[in-house]
Amino acid sequence: MARDRTPFRSRRRAALLAALGSALALTGAQPAAGTGGPPSAAAGQLRGHDVSSHQKHVDWSSARADGARFTYVKATESTGYRNPYFRRQYDGARAAGLVRGAYHFARPDRSSGAEQAEFFVRNGGDWRADGWTLPPALDIEYNPYDAKRRCYGLSARRMTEWVRSFSDAVRRATGRRPVVYTTAQWWRQCTGDSRAFAADHPLWIARHGTSGPGALPGGWPDWTFWQYGVRGGLPGDQNLFHGSQSRLKAFARGR
Repeated sequence: MARDRTPFRSRRRAALLAALGSALALTGAQPAAGTGGPPSAAAGQLRGHDVSSHQKHVDWSSARADGARFTYVKATESTGYRNPYFRRQYDGARAAGLVRGAYHFARPDRSSGAEQAEFFVRNGGDWRADGWTLPPALDIEYNPYDAKRRCYGLSARRMTEWVRSFSDAVRRATGRRPVVYTTAQWWRQCTGDSRAFAADHPLWIARHGTSGPGALPGGWPDWTFWQYGVRGGLPGDQNLFHGSQSRLKAFARGR
């Protein structure tokens, strides 16, 4: 995801870069290079992006003029971090005419899924069926702080239970199941390729520098969002929505 301008987020970025060739690897893909456009498989798909405090003051009008139609904004991490730019970024995206949502960076080694979900919802992760608010998203991926504990020290069973706990708490608070952001490799390694979420959790797959999102994990039949690069024509990470503008609006309304 888009990184933050904090000391621990800098460490996260360094760890991610070091791990891309082996641990993260995004299912064997290479990081997107340069500032090229979307991959060839993007034809007919809506472009969007995700941002965090690293981007600070986003020019949302320019992003929309450059093709953005949706965005996700980092709201929280664990139960102790809130993006200080969140409200300005989130409201600015809406004012510019983008469908927007909030995401939470998971720290399963710090506290329960339910505790982190409750913190997230209290600090930006809510949802309304207004056609402009995307469902809350859970960013769950390799541990950026400790490469030796890529799955945060949890077994596949305990990780699956953690995700379920987070999801159940989000649904209780908002009425929606969260979007799950992950990589195929992480999901297979850290949840044992659990198929428990494919039926009712939209998938946001991360796979960079390739022409397509690749084989999907966990029994998901299709992807809803695809993060295809960390650099490009829009601020932050580059994404696609698997559908039309009308489908995006319907998805935002919960249909």
